[in-house]
Amino acid sequence: MGHHLTDGALVGSRASVTRRRLRVVALAGVLALGASLTAACGDSGSGGQGGSGPIAISVGSGEGIFDLPLRVAQAKGYFDKQGLKVTFVSTNASTGPAALESGSVHFLNSSPTGFLSALAKGVPQVAVAADGLGNPLGIVVSKKFADAHKLTAATPVEEAAKALDGSIGGASSANTKAQASNFLKARGVDPAKVKWVSLPSPAANKAALNSGQIDWFITGQPTPLSIEQAGEGLVVADSKRVPEWSGEQAGYGELIVARKDYLDKNPEVAKKFVAAVQESTVYMGAHLDDDELLNLASKEMKGVPVPVLEASLQQAGWPATAAMDDATWKKTLDFVNGLGVLPKAMTVTPDNWTNTYVPSGGGA
Repeated sequence: MGHHLTDGALVGSRASVTRRRLRVVALAGVLALGASLTAACGDSGSGGQGGSGPIAISVGSGEGIFDLPLRVAQAKGYFDKQGLKVTFVSTNASTGPAALESGSVHFLNSSPTGFLSALAKGVPQVAVAADGLGNPLGIVVSKKFADAHKLTAATPVEEAAKALDGSIGGASSANTKAQASNFLKARGVDPAKVKWVSLPSPAANKAALNSGQIDWFITGQPTPLSIEQAGEGLVVADSKRVPEWSGEQAGYGELIVARKDYLDKNPEVAKKFVAAVQESTVYMGAHLDDDELLNLASKEMKGVPVPVLEASLQQAGWPATAAMDDATWKKTLDFVNGLGVLPKAMTVTPDNWTNTYVPSGGGA
């Protein structure tokens, strides 16, 4: 582009050219810096590796007792220590796998049943950590039903099961109905004689119990103990009294799962996340009777009375390592396959679970 300059305008023109050159150089520097940051960070804004700031990841979780390790890790700063900025996305058994598959969450806190169900459908998920053991379930009956059948907190579970013969039971999923059915069958009660009412959630079960629509229902803690604490019902069976719900017999109760392709691209992020979760379960297992843990739990599970949280924490197993093993997987598979809720009996292979991301010293 030509410039027609007078002698008097020459100095000003040179200054203008110099300023333009400086702007071009500065712009080029900014673009180069942006390109280098993009290359370094990968998809860190969506859970990738690298970058000087914290790595942002989204985690699918619910509001049950097995979701507490994630909340405690957040509250205790374990994620911060690993350089992770975690956002929780509310998920359940039906929405969680879809959220993980779509990439809207990078890790999912999943029950073994949910994980195995996804595998049965050919979804390429991988379990990378165990963050809960056993099945902290509770069967809660209405006060009216308890009084009519003379049930108390001291009633043996065998007697309580017989009282449920021919009753009206609530179930919010095929899984909980199957667990209740197996509980009854193991104690000589035919679950086919129970009149089952299908309800959409534990909250709906609670409302139906209070209204007299159902006599009892089964769900995970802390809902059953909360109902008992409020004087609205009685817990007649839980994992402390039902051996098959214990970690020793049922195996894993909760798992951290992720997509295989995400793990392949972000192994260091997975290691950081698993390390934080393991630190949380170790802390929880060692401080079940401590006020600090109860205070943290009460902040994360607002509205649940502290005595209920304390009792609920005792109902589950909190592993001292996130590492998994074949023996515990066998117990888990026996329990889940025994429910009959999967399209076929499932097995797991080294392609489905791994201890690769567990901190050294935290398991094989």
